[in-house]
Amino acid sequence: MTEEPAVLHTTGDDVLSITLNRPETLNALTPGQREDIIRLLSEASATAATRAVVITGTGRGFCAGADLRGTATTGERAPGDVARTLRTGAQRLISAVLDCEKPVLAAVNGTAAGLGAHLAFACDLVLAARSARFIEVFVRRGLVPDGGGAYLLPRLIGPQRAKELMFFGDALTAADAERLGLVNRVVPDDELEKTATEWAHRLATGPTRALALTKHLVNASLDTDRATAFAAEAAAQEINMTTADAREGVRSFVERRGAEFTGH
Repeated sequence: MTEEPAVLHTTGDDVLSITLNRPETLNALTPGQREDIIRLLSEASATAATRAVVITGTGRGFCAGADLRGTATTGERAPGDVARTLRTGAQRLISAVLDCEKPVLAAVNGTAAGLGAHLAFACDLVLAARSARFIEVFVRRGLVPDGGGAYLLPRLIGPQRAKELMFFGDALTAADAERLGLVNRVVPDDELEKTATEWAHRLATGPTRALALTKHLVNASLDTDRATAFAAEAAAQEINMTTADAREGVRSFVERRGAEFTGH
């Protein structure tokens, strides 16, 4: 019997679905899985027929973080080894989500810990099953948060809340994550897939280039001053007005009908 891939991916209705598929490990990420996700996100950006992306997991876990089994904890390291591993590994994964030119939706079906939590938080929208849990697990292992955690969390919930989660490493329920602003919506477990499909369809039928430009503006806004942000906004609007979807949007308003966007 052929073993299933560790990362499943399907495309339908202009939506790329990426599913982590190592349920026996709560979908702890291997380097191979990480590279598959990075490649798929890069391809999604360059593929006109892909207009939205969903990331989820099989079984009881969304992603339990990086799979540390087999990772050497003793022996000599060359200077820069750890930093280099992070730059080329976990940080590339988070950057791939943030830089993807299509909206990325996380459908968190279970435990999201460490890098797995940051993978979800890097997504543009986050749906969580009621049974989902988010854990900044690094402190429990005597580690510094990586995978962009100290960048993402303060921007989402402020520095004090971010420090609380990272200093104590307590499990955060889906409801508490929603209350803090880490999750857009919590749904019953048996409605997660249905809701994710509905949201992805709405994204995939939207003005794709406008969404990409909006994503870039929002992601960059917290790292820049007002003058730069306003200049970027004006430039994005200038670029977007050359698209067919922008022309369709204006025309549909004038004609008093719903817009039909094609992603061009």
